[in-house]
Amino acid sequence: MSFVETFEPRALWRHFDRILTIPRGSKEEEPMRRYVIEVAERRGLSWQADAAGNLVVRKPASRGREAAPVTILQSHLDMVNEKDSDVMHDFSKDPIVPRQEGGLLYASGTTLGADNGIGVAAMLALLESDDVAHGPLELLFTVDEETGLTGAQGLDGGMLTGRRLLNLDSEEEGAVTVGCAGAGDSTLRLPLRTEPTPFGSLALRVRLGGLHGGHSGTEIHLQRGNAIKLLARILHAVALEIPFQLFGLQGGNKRNAIPREATALLVVRELGREAFAERVRREFEAVRAEYAVADPGLALSLDEAALPSEVWTADSHRTALDLLEALPHGVLAMSLDIPGLVETSSNVATVQVQGGALQVGCATRSSVGSALRAARRRMRSIARLAHASIEQNPGYPGWKPNLQSPLLGLVGEVHAELFGKKPDVRAVHAGLECGIIGEKVPGMDMLSVGPQIDSPHSPQEHVKISSVADFWRLLTASLERLAA
Repeated sequence: MSFVETFEPRALWRHFDRILTIPRGSKEEEPMRRYVIEVAERRGLSWQADAAGNLVVRKPASRGREAAPVTILQSHLDMVNEKDSDVMHDFSKDPIVPRQEGGLLYASGTTLGADNGIGVAAMLALLESDDVAHGPLELLFTVDEETGLTGAQGLDGGMLTGRRLLNLDSEEEGAVTVGCAGAGDSTLRLPLRTEPTPFGSLALRVRLGGLHGGHSGTEIHLQRGNAIKLLARILHAVALEIPFQLFGLQGGNKRNAIPREATALLVVRELGREAFAERVRREFEAVRAEYAVADPGLALSLDEAALPSEVWTADSHRTALDLLEALPHGVLAMSLDIPGLVETSSNVATVQVQGGALQVGCATRSSVGSALRAARRRMRSIARLAHASIEQNPGYPGWKPNLQSPLLGLVGEVHAELFGKKPDVRAVHAGLECGIIGEKVPGMDMLSVGPQIDSPHSPQEHVKISSVADFWRLLTASLERLAA
């Protein structure tokens, strides 16, 4: 255990401290599942699992509160495994190393997993609590949220008897979330033709890094740089003046994270190395000036690499850069109904060479179903123009706000009593499992709350320590009111 367990409320932080030591990447949540079951069985509580791996733990009501309706609490067990490239960390076995900076808790060069580890820790603390008054509880722990909410999509809705749900996956103190965006992924594959490496060539590695990255939904409006798009932009501009040929391209790790690093492997004529390097640096300086505020750490390196036997043909090279230039990234539309809310966006998330093709992964979000479908059709059009194949998953639905929600009214009143003001009511440009759960279990009244978590899905992720105590106060007071 670390210093984290000394924070207040200790019951919650003690579990989060333990969670930091448990591997729980998406699709690899079994150690976390075992920990939840261990806590439940230690308290003599019943639990149930479905075929997807989701768990429901049932806790009886506090004495005298047995007649209250069932309340569901929900969090997801998995986290996004992201780290800085110079950090040695094996997420399958190494514990997350916490560090404190003032009132904020970070990890050391990796994601912290406060998303959604704080929510999970709160639910575990409630499982063990004897001093929080509540009605009957169903605590739903879902799996594989971060790679497309597939755990929730596989949820057996019959495990749930309650019809009011508090999701604990929000990331802004003083706010409650009442709606979210739907989303869908696209994977484009561009076949690559190759030819022998020209005689007299020199191999170079061009790497762009130092960007903030971040959540491709909740932080897409911050206009941070996308390493894949910026590297493609630089190379596309250079190719207009200096000949070179690519033989490798890689960037990004997760569909829901804005890429922070990207690398290109290419060959130039040995005699043209200096002209190429100068042109790359000139284009990079223009990009760096544009992103000086959003991404002041933007950096570029250019080094020699091992000379390959084959490179992409000129046609494949040009088409690859054209494709990456054409694919949309960033905010596509702002909501006209909710001020400040991103309505539609897209993230060029990953690129790699696999099986003789350039594979590009994109994630598109929208709170408007028709806009989401239109943006995904645009992806298909771009793929068709580039003669690339495209696969698109079914995606998942958004969650339409219900401003007349009884749960919203109750939690709003509790928030005002505790903190002297009503919470901000907001929708979020990210996927929450509420949209899917609402489809699985019709008639569900839902709300999402959480502490202040910034830069999730990146090594800059951090949680405001004091906000966790306020989150716990709101949660426990709301449960008591719901059981009245």
